[in-house]
Amino acid sequence: MSTKPKFLRLGILVPSSNTALEPLTSTIISQLSPNVTVHFSRFSVTKISLEASALSQFDSYGPIMAAARLLADAHVDVIGWSGTSGGWLGFDEDERFCQAITNELGVPATTSTLALNRALDLLEIKKFALVTPYLDDVQARIVEVYSKTGYEVVAESHLRISTNVAIADVSEEMLDGQVKEVMEKGKGRVGAISTFCTNLIAAQRASKWEEEYGVPVLDTVSTVIWDMLRIKKYEKGAVKGWGKLFEL
Repeated sequence: MSTKPKFLRLGILVPSSNTALEPLTSTIISQLSPNVTVHFSRFSVTKISLEASALSQFDSYGPIMAAARLLADAHVDVIGWSGTSGGWLGFDEDERFCQAITNELGVPATTSTLALNRALDLLEIKKFALVTPYLDDVQARIVEVYSKTGYEVVAESHLRISTNVAIADVSEEMLDGQVKEVMEKGKGRVGAISTFCTNLIAAQRASKWEEEYGVPVLDTVSTVIWDMLRIKKYEKGAVKGWGKLFEL
């Protein structure tokens, strides 16, 4: 039986142009205060595309690793990369990065994408719907990466946005429309929905969408928090009102 730690520090890696995930993460974690605190470190990300300059922003041994080292200075108990780059770079890239953090800093690590996959596996779901703000080619690459690893994106919706800071301007009404779109496209085949981008202000809608459509909603701001708590064997179900994910 898992037990609640007396005190836990979570370290979160943040794209520099992201304005959504810090407020959302802090709000989610506030339920666990004062036993759990969250601490952030940024590195430069301004554009989401498959251009070489954009892909290089996520070099595991560059600025993102430097940001992880700064979190280690705060003696965090676990580090989470609150980002979805593994969706287009490949899951193995996220796995290598997490291993590099553990090898160098002695701290366990996870990412939004790896956490999403763990949640899908725990739910025994292989077919899901994908909601993102991304460009056509980025979206296609994500669908391809998932298909090559045994999952199936049965419906998708994307907004063709590449400027990362603009993604946080996507309204709840737009997101509601995207979720409705994928559920209609999926026609009963959707086992779960993922709002797949940590600069979407979407996590707070998870419970509403779950009630409306009857399937789990796995938002990538939430997945990394859930997995960090899971890694440290925190009390299951302690976070309430943010979707069924936190009951896993």
